[in-house]
Amino acid sequence: MLVLTRKLNEKVVINDSITVTVVEIRGDRVRIGISAPMDVAVRREELLTRVPPEPAGAEDES
Repeated sequence: MLVLTRKLNEKVVINDSITVTVVEIRGDRVRIGISAPMDVAVRREELLTRVPPEPAGAEDES
């Protein structure tokens, strides 16, 4: 893992097409902005590991 230190409004560029910008620093929270091509999926990690709810009526009928 690469760990970088950035200040407010500083950016990191990934592969010439993705830009990560420090938008706000407030206490122990940092807001970032991500600019990426439309074909690049950008998701929060907790949404990837969350178990989706079962659709209604999908109960086991055994």
